[in-house]
Amino acid sequence: MYSWRDELNGEDLTLRPEGTASCVRAAIEHNLLYDGPKRLWYSGPMYRHERPQKGRYRQFHQYGVEALGYSGPDVDAELIVMCARLWRELGLEGVRLELNTIGSPEERARYRADLVRHLEANAERLDADAKRRLHSNPLRVLDSKNPVVQEVVARAPEMMRYLGEASVAHFDGLKKLLAGAGVGFTINPKLVRGLDYYNLTVFEWISDSLGAQGTVCGGGRYDGLFAQLGGKPAPAIGFAMGCERLVALMRDSGHAPGARAPDAYVVHQGEGALESALALSDSLRSAGFAVIQHAGGGSFKSQMKKADASGARLALIVGEDEVRASEVTLKPLRDGRPQRRESCATLTARLAQLLEGN
Repeated sequence: MYSWRDELNGEDLTLRPEGTASCVRAAIEHNLLYDGPKRLWYSGPMYRHERPQKGRYRQFHQYGVEALGYSGPDVDAELIVMCARLWRELGLEGVRLELNTIGSPEERARYRADLVRHLEANAERLDADAKRRLHSNPLRVLDSKNPVVQEVVARAPEMMRYLGEASVAHFDGLKKLLAGAGVGFTINPKLVRGLDYYNLTVFEWISDSLGAQGTVCGGGRYDGLFAQLGGKPAPAIGFAMGCERLVALMRDSGHAPGARAPDAYVVHQGEGALESALALSDSLRSAGFAVIQHAGGGSFKSQMKKADASGARLALIVGEDEVRASEVTLKPLRDGRPQRRESCATLTARLAQLLEGN
């Protein structure tokens, strides 16, 4: 993380690396759960002092969703299904779901002790990163990409053997709900996520087109975070996705977002034409059309050149004759159809027909 001591007042400062803790602090400070659970979303810049990679930057923008005060697997499933629907709407393919449970803090503590003993017994095969995490965050060693460390991890005890009845029931309930919703998943017993506050459900949506760091979206349950930050205990779950990673994935899949070409460009010239054009543009925008109204003056010819360059399919011409007749001239710009005059009263319907190709 980006952390430093503020010389002015001696405070330790850190640029926020993620949004969940901030949401929980705000919920505690403002007693947000006083009348029941809440569903929240947020977006904004985050910062991590990591090696930049494809779609992964030191300053990045994150969308996050948090469900605060919900304890059951139904909300876990709701958030995961929400992600699956988003990938469909964005036209993304090949994004797969990996799922795991890391149990309760007590279960994880027992597992951690046995895992540390296993790793210590194989310390000579651990790389520097695994040795650094051996006692500070040994579960992250499970996620190592080093092939030699992976061989050690493959023989490590499995977390599922340490789960109690309640943890198993929660995970079984989630898997049943996802299967019923038609969301496919793979159980990855090595998936632990990178932050210490997680418990029970953890998940990641992964793409192979983003390189070694292929996580598009990740999250999990953090039932103990409210108490850790000084609030009343409350269950919660959330996920976050990086905007830059999503854009990179959309670009690779041929679904990169682009600027929408306007439906129409309004050209105006003559007495009273500007006032009529302004009212016309506002009316069409209210009806849902993307409209650019010419600004800055200029000859009719220069305005038509700008209309053509805008990418608009139609030019709407407002001149003195049109103003007197309460009409508009429609000129198609992308095909050979002739221009025509249309009453302002029927313009919206006619414009919709022309844009649909009729």
